[in-house]
Amino acid sequence: MAVFLSPVGGVAAQFFDNNGNPLTGGKIYTYAAGTTTNQATYTSSSGATAHSNPIILDSAGRVPGGEIWLSALQYKFVTKTSADVTIGTYDNVSGIGAASYQVDNFTGTGSQTVFTLSSASLGENFTFVYINGVYQNKNTYSVASATLTFSEAPPLTSLVEVMYN
Repeated sequence: MAVFLSPVGGVAAQFFDNNGNPLTGGKIYTYAAGTTTNQATYTSSSGATAHSNPIILDSAGRVPGGEIWLSALQYKFVTKTSADVTIGTYDNVSGIGAASYQVDNFTGTGSQTVFTLSSASLGENFTFVYINGVYQNKNTYSVASATLTFSEAPPLTSLVEVMYN
C-alpha cells in the first residue's frame, strides 16, 4: 500500500498543551475527513503497521516511533489532552505528496464533443486534459460539474485522458 507522510505530526514532531508544556499522554484521534469514523494511520513508510487510534503521545509529547503516515485518503485529526480536552481539530488533511486527482479515460470518436466524467470537477483550473499524451490548452474545452465539453471533437480513436479533482 502506498502511504504518505502526514503534515500533522509527520516526523519527530512534538505536541504541546495550550500553556506550552509537552502534551504528555496527549491523544491524536484520526478520522475520515468530515466524519467521526476512525481511519487508520501507519507507523512507517511501509504502511505495514497501523497506529493505535487514538495515538497516545509519550512523556515528551511525541508520537511513539516518531512518525505518522497516511493512506491516499483524506483525514480529520483531533488532538486532545490526556483528560480528553480538545486542543485542536484539523480537517481535510492529505498526506504529503498524496494525489487527490480522479482520472477518466475516453476514446475519441471524431465527432463526440461532450464527455461525462465519473464525478464532478471543480472546473478548468482543477482539470488537466491530454489527447494522445499531449496537454490540451484550457481554451479548447470547458468543464461544468461532471461534463467536459470540447470546442472540437477529439480525433477518431484518440486516447482522451482527464485528470481532475
